Amino acid sequence: MPRTSGLEVLRSLRADARTKVIPVVVMTESNQERDLAACYALGTNGFVTKPLELEVFTKAVARIGMYWLLINRIS
Repeated sequence: MPRTSGLEVLRSLRADARTKVIPVVVMTESNQERDLAACYALGTNGFVTKPLELEVFTKAVARIGMYWLLINRIS
């Protein structure tokens, strides 16, 4: 994102009562432990290191979607 970081977007989402409970999965090129910790500290629901190959990326996105639509339980 050219003008803001993903962490800033996540911070804004969690600070707003209207978007606070929306599930957020961070998909990033980073595999740094500090980025993982920062995202979870800000309230992300998932952290996925983005695959570089298009086919693997597409499958990863589909799996994430299937998890949130079919497997995950909400209260």
